[in-house]
Amino acid sequence: MAALKLAALLCFVAVCYASSGKRTLVLVDNWSIRETHSVFFRSLREQGFDLTFKTADDSALALVKYGEFLYDNLVLFSPSVEEFGGSIDVASITNFIDGGGNVLIAASSDIGDPMRELATECGVEFDEEKSAVIDHLNYDVADDGKHTLIVADSDNLMKAPMIVGDKVPAPLLFRGVGMVSDPDNPLVLSLLRASSTAYSYKPDEKIDEFPMAVGSSTLLVAALQARNNARVVFVGSLDFFSDQFFQSSVQKANGGKRFEKSGNQDLALSLSQWTFRDKGVLRVGKVSHHLKGEKVPPPSYTVFQDVDYSVVIEELVNGQWKPFKADDVQLEFVRIDPFVRTTLKARDGKFSTTFKLPDVYGVYQFKVDYNRVGYTRLYSATQVSVRPLEHTQYERFIPSAFPYYASAFSMMLGVFLLSFVFLHYKEDTKDKKE
Repeated sequence: MAALKLAALLCFVAVCYASSGKRTLVLVDNWSIRETHSVFFRSLREQGFDLTFKTADDSALALVKYGEFLYDNLVLFSPSVEEFGGSIDVASITNFIDGGGNVLIAASSDIGDPMRELATECGVEFDEEKSAVIDHLNYDVADDGKHTLIVADSDNLMKAPMIVGDKVPAPLLFRGVGMVSDPDNPLVLSLLRASSTAYSYKPDEKIDEFPMAVGSSTLLVAALQARNNARVVFVGSLDFFSDQFFQSSVQKANGGKRFEKSGNQDLALSLSQWTFRDKGVLRVGKVSHHLKGEKVPPPSYTVFQDVDYSVVIEELVNGQWKPFKADDVQLEFVRIDPFVRTTLKARDGKFSTTFKLPDVYGVYQFKVDYNRVGYTRLYSATQVSVRPLEHTQYERFIPSAFPYYASAFSMMLGVFLLSFVFLHYKEDTKDKKE
């Protein structure tokens, strides 16, 4: 009996460990979205995500229980919701992000106030309800005449392969609401922009005021990576993830080239992998520092000594930690400001360098702060003490002081000669005449 209980406990721990980072809550407006977006949800399951579907107004909704998050990721495919059910609201979703949770948000022209408010909290502003991105030159042949089924060229994607994947030659289909980013928020990334001929407005109304977004300032897909490495992606089109758009052919109505399949599925897969931290994740391994030629770090260093420093950096690739490859990782030796800044040399994920300590003693840090688009922030700081030279360690003869040495010895020689002459010189004496 005890063996069976132990086996059950081990199985439970294994299941919990395997699902770590994969628990995903999907909120939908209606259950039909599970069918119309089945390809996207199936791709998430194939990546190992444990999906829990609920309607956005479910009275039993909760993200936190007993102070612990119930999910690691949140998918909001409920753009028209006016009020979330249960204990979920905009504040709780914001707290979820602050706690390190990841969120994928898909909007539409029927966007409600909660979605717009949540986007504002993250530095993105959606256009008004019933508005849409319109492009009278770059729309698909299947458009219904309002020119809201637009074709976005893959060239408009941000040059960030870690987020959007490798370049796909096929253009993208988009039908939904536009957005703009807060220029004062440096953490917001403009992943996909509309063409220069697009604008955001209500298709059925006459334009009597300047649109909120015009031209390439109109964002179709935006992302945010918070300082705690939580990731949030905003897509202005719920149809962007639909089976129809995944499988649909693409051709611009003005006689453009025809593509048998859009690039939506490839981009959606890359976005989901990045959003839920299946890629672009770094971690620090072993950090070592010691005097050159030794292996154990001393209690404290002394100025002018040569120091070896190394740090192991790993990247999450297909669920496994592998050596990270880069040639732009830098080390700073910091007291208040960096006294030394040098690029680390990489070899099988181990980044190392050798440098001479500065001639200023104090408390320093070996600091590696690596920030690159698409990767989680990598930060490592190791504190050490640097003391001045002991009285037995100073140089006895300093080359730059040789003129002073010469002047001192020349003065001593002069005094000796003067004393010799003074002591041994005797004037001739004259006899006194009587």
